[in-house]
Amino acid sequence: MAEVQVQEKGGKDGKVRSKKQSTRVDMTPMVDLGFLLITFFMFTTTFSKPNVMDLGLPAKPKKDQKSPDTEIKLSNSISLLIGKDNRIFWHQQEQAGLTEATLNETSFDREGIRKVIQQAKARAVDQSKFTVIIKPTDDAVYKNFVDMLDEMAITKSEQYGVTDVKPWEKAIYEKKIGAKAPSPNAAN
Repeated sequence: MAEVQVQEKGGKDGKVRSKKQSTRVDMTPMVDLGFLLITFFMFTTTFSKPNVMDLGLPAKPKKDQKSPDTEIKLSNSISLLIGKDNRIFWHQQEQAGLTEATLNETSFDREGIRKVIQQAKARAVDQSKFTVIIKPTDDAVYKNFVDMLDEMAITKSEQYGVTDVKPWEKAIYEKKIGAKAPSPNAAN
């Protein structure tokens, strides 16, 4: 608590002077109050809930049950390669047809990958079986993968899969990212 200390000094000439009082405030109760407020606000605040992405996975087949055939027709699919430096490539080719010219690059915006997926779905022979195959490379960042899953929800592509990049795709991808774009001053 606060206490007041009074010092009595006798004056020399018998004059009465006003007494100066010094005060000292005890801060111990304030520390207790501080801790009470901290615990009150900790218990009454709402903690942030973790953001979770809903990812539907197929049911695990039983031991005696044979897994269904997962071959996807090329006319009903598109392959998306997520690369480094926020780059994304797509193709609808088999191993023999894939070249640097047929591995197309696009962007992550609505005029880029979203339009590519919608156009490929429109061109598909059987739109109900249209499948998007997402293939993140070793250079890809997690944010781009999440962006692709968001695009699946936006374009209403219900059938999609995530798989590794095949060696023949990786070879073409590495050639494509290794090739420097011609500079605009090269013609001069």
